[in-house]
Amino acid sequence: MSEEKFIREQLVKPLEGGEAFMPLTEMLKKISFEDINTRPDNLPYSLYELFFHIVFTQKDIVKFTCSDDYTEPKWPDYYWPKEKICRNEEEWETLNAEYLTDRERIKTFLLNKENKLTKPVKNGKDEQTLLREVTLLIEHTAYHTGQMLILMRLLNLH
Repeated sequence: MSEEKFIREQLVKPLEGGEAFMPLTEMLKKISFEDINTRPDNLPYSLYELFFHIVFTQKDIVKFTCSDDYTEPKWPDYYWPKEKICRNEEEWETLNAEYLTDRERIKTFLLNKENKLTKPVKNGKDEQTLLREVTLLIEHTAYHTGQMLILMRLLNLH
């Protein structure tokens, strides 16, 4: 196996949940719809709000990295839900599906050796390479996954 292929495969692992933290997909299995809108005392967000933020940010990074028609969303307005509650289970399931779809899209893009790790991505400048964007996505998701785990503990969902 080439060194570059090895690096690409190693980057896929934390995209899927890593080896040092609980995969987000496993966490989502433990969260019921009845619990997603609860904000524990003195915390400014719910599981729904954090997961929405993860999904939207991932979608933005994927579009920035892979699409020809990228438009930068306004920060922070679009990165957090306008409505602070998820209205129904269908909306929640759609959000879950979007997360998985976009994660697969970036994994496929990353594993394609035609997409160079150290060259600027389609909408990027010199330092905005595929390697940087995937690393940014991993860091962002891991950070907020940790917050979700704390909320789950506070809600006795662990």
